[in-house]
Amino acid sequence: MQCACLKRYFIEHAVTDSVESRMDQLEAGVEHHKAQVIEVEMSPALPGSTRVSVVQASTIFYDTPATLDKAEKYIAEAAALGAQLVLFPEAFIGGYPRGAAFGAVIGSRSSKGREDFRKYHASAVEVPGPEVDRLAAMAGKFKLVLIMGAIEREGGTLYCSTLYFDSRGAYMGKHRKLTPTCSERLIWGCGDGSDLKVYDTPVGRIGGLICWENRMPLARTALYAQGLEVYCIPTDDSRENWQASMLHIAMEGACFVLSANQFCRRKDYPPAPEYTFGFSAEEEPSPKTIVCPGGSVIMSPLGRVLAGPHYEGETVLAADLDLSETVKAKFDFDVVGHYSRPEVFSLTVRNQGYKPVIFTS
Repeated sequence: MQCACLKRYFIEHAVTDSVESRMDQLEAGVEHHKAQVIEVEMSPALPGSTRVSVVQASTIFYDTPATLDKAEKYIAEAAALGAQLVLFPEAFIGGYPRGAAFGAVIGSRSSKGREDFRKYHASAVEVPGPEVDRLAAMAGKFKLVLIMGAIEREGGTLYCSTLYFDSRGAYMGKHRKLTPTCSERLIWGCGDGSDLKVYDTPVGRIGGLICWENRMPLARTALYAQGLEVYCIPTDDSRENWQASMLHIAMEGACFVLSANQFCRRKDYPPAPEYTFGFSAEEEPSPKTIVCPGGSVIMSPLGRVLAGPHYEGETVLAADLDLSETVKAKFDFDVVGHYSRPEVFSLTVRNQGYKPVIFTS
């Protein structure tokens, strides 16, 4: 299987003196990654295959319009590579508030922490809403399936969500993270079973979970049971052992796995004291400190790494997927088919939505 990202990967290192110089060029307004699109000469996708891409890039924190502009540039780059699907990281729209404490300790919240939450809440998007309309227009403009990590706002509550758009520019649906991890629960609400869905697209049957909810075996099984072929995982986990989880999921589900993470330095967030990492100045990293090194990756159903993992900066990974490989992988292991034991184990998914207030009149 051809890995469409390899030539771009080597070009990125050939034309860039260092990660630091690339970041300085970006800060100076030089569209370095756009110039690379011209230099990348991609061969056509293999016959019978589909080219997909993963964007590894940082949010422009507290500036959702600018983040949408940045998203469109990367979508254009993925389209130039011939991608029919593009996946963005967790919370790309709205931002992943890495290092932020929101002034909270058990039994107390600070005034600054409440103001931090207000600003974060203002950066989130409503579904439906104008930002969602703009993302749908991008998918239609570049004729690709778009999967976007976003912070969703409903009333006073925020949700970590994934938004799905088809290549005609239509919004297909969303998935809210079922259970935010640890201190994420301070700022994000919980999803429910109503959006544990798989979508049928020309790229294949697509769906996914967000970051550590991928460690929930029953949630994964609910997706496998719907014939998932391309498993899309926005994440913020850049640790090496995350790759083991991605490999396991690809082989367990006999599906392709795309994992997208942000690459961030401290200077990609607002400066202190507006935004602080931890509780004190002593914990504050230097501006060039890498606070999330990425690790985006694409894996095959038989456990081969097709692209990445990438830890060197912002980039677009791409690979050609032959969906017949999902069938080959199920020859000896179909977790919801011939390898299941329904007389021993069963799973019931409550896929209705829940509302705290229902008016019956």
